Amino acid sequence: MVSPIRLSLALMLAMAAPSLWAQTAPPHVLPDGSVPPALAAARMHMLEAPENMLTFHNMDQLFQTRVVTRSGPVAPLARTDTALPPATIRGKVMSEDAWEDLTYTSALLVMRDGKVLHESYRNNTDADTHFISFSMAKTFTSMLVGIAVGQGAIRSIDDPAVAYVPELKGSGYDGVTIRQLLQMRSGVDYEERYDFGATPSVAAQIFLNAIVANKERFADMAPRLKRKFAPGSRFNYSTLDTSVLGWVLERATKRPLADFMAQYLWQPMGAQAHGFWIADGGPGVGRELNGMGYNATLRDFARFGAMMLDKGRFNGRQIVPAAWVEQATTMTNNADPAAPPPPPSVTNPMARAGYGFQIWRLDDTGAYTALGLQGQFIYVHPATRTVIVKLSFFPEMGSAKGNDALEDTLAYFRTLTQWNGQ
Repeated sequence: MVSPIRLSLALMLAMAAPSLWAQTAPPHVLPDGSVPPALAAARMHMLEAPENMLTFHNMDQLFQTRVVTRSGPVAPLARTDTALPPATIRGKVMSEDAWEDLTYTSALLVMRDGKVLHESYRNNTDADTHFISFSMAKTFTSMLVGIAVGQGAIRSIDDPAVAYVPELKGSGYDGVTIRQLLQMRSGVDYEERYDFGATPSVAAQIFLNAIVANKERFADMAPRLKRKFAPGSRFNYSTLDTSVLGWVLERATKRPLADFMAQYLWQPMGAQAHGFWIADGGPGVGRELNGMGYNATLRDFARFGAMMLDKGRFNGRQIVPAAWVEQATTMTNNADPAAPPPPPSVTNPMARAGYGFQIWRLDDTGAYTALGLQGQFIYVHPATRTVIVKLSFFPEMGSAKGNDALEDTLAYFRTLTQWNGQ
């Protein structure tokens, strides 16, 4: 018997299907331009377990999208498929298959030196499924900035953002450089804290108004915020900073981010399928949610990881300048410089992290990681030329189960980098 919760979600997703809307209205929008109440409710609950097992690979049923087209031959992925080694998690030895279940896996791909060693899918997904990246999208944004710098569209990352987006004058972002945005060191008075209720936090207001209701654009809050710290002085994780980077890219390249990405990243990479960004409004109004909204297939995420591993080169082409990838993956400790170094901790896994240009260091193995909310990983380990893509549906981050899933994931990633591949 189907549970009432699952049935409710299924109905919400069905209501979002474009074929059910009046021909005069774009998908996901009522004739007056508003978001249907049932769809808005589904967006509010899309991160919740266990429904996130479904929503995380059905985002085009929940949101308007901006397609990133592919063209030309697909870049082949060589294969030497083999069984992966067992995992030892908190003292317990288990099969790799059991580890996938333990860590809420929907899809997993492991590459070594350009060859696929393992590829698996769960939960009604397959090689054609598009998965949400969440904040892995930030790393994609960073690489697009690098491409724009290489082309001269962005003159220097030490330029102030306001030079490209004059609307930021007089705000906390006035005087913040593109480099400081890339490093999450804008100093703007913003916390990535989603407190709802009678007095929602700034991040919650953005979520409600831009993502759920599409009443405004995600970046519209940026000109209204003030400064809290001196730019560059301390790390403060901020999806709004990444949204401002997307605004800079749009102005610098004089074209929508999805179009720029298609021509200079996705098509040269030889992607097997189109990708898509979820958007915060309709065509001509909304923008790509470039801090959290990119969707692609497992193999195309792996192609991106392989490109990162080879310093921007893939499919016989230098797609992102090598110097940019080197710079972007050079990490800075993200702790407050006035505080003592945090001890290793299983209760706060991010406390020991480092950060580059929109990309994380999560352990001490020399790896770097494009990381998305609730268990999305493109994990690159240069020393062993290993790329691991894991697409998951973790319980809510900050919960004990969510933290355990992150630690258990990283523990097996370390096993895989130490494994000889045979």
